[in-house]
Amino acid sequence: MSRVDKKFVRRAKRVRYQVRVKSFDKPRLSVFRSERHIYAQLIDDSCGRTLCAASTIDKTFRGDPQKTANCEAAGKVGALIAGRAIDAGIKEVVFDRGGYNYHGRVKALADGARKAGLLF
Repeated sequence: MSRVDKKFVRRAKRVRYQVRVKSFDKPRLSVFRSERHIYAQLIDDSCGRTLCAASTIDKTFRGDPQKTANCEAAGKVGALIAGRAIDAGIKEVVFDRGGYNYHGRVKALADGARKAGLLF
């Protein structure tokens, strides 16, 4: 395991601990970022179930000629996951950025979700 991977795992463990401490039975908004896409899902940790999910590979992004690996697309995914969460009756979540820094696409996704009405 390289030094960068060790730092990522250490950050992810630290973030996951903080999420567990602050959750109070709120769903967790988990983010995964790849080179080409970004994924977000709401997870209920009490029963281990995914409540709703959104990503840049959804049908809403297929006809769009825009790139899927930029901050604009991440903001749209944030708004999409917030809309689906509000439709499911969820207003407050805990943000789990994993081992990623709160910068760039991860921050754009969080800002998009906040603008669409999700509280965290």
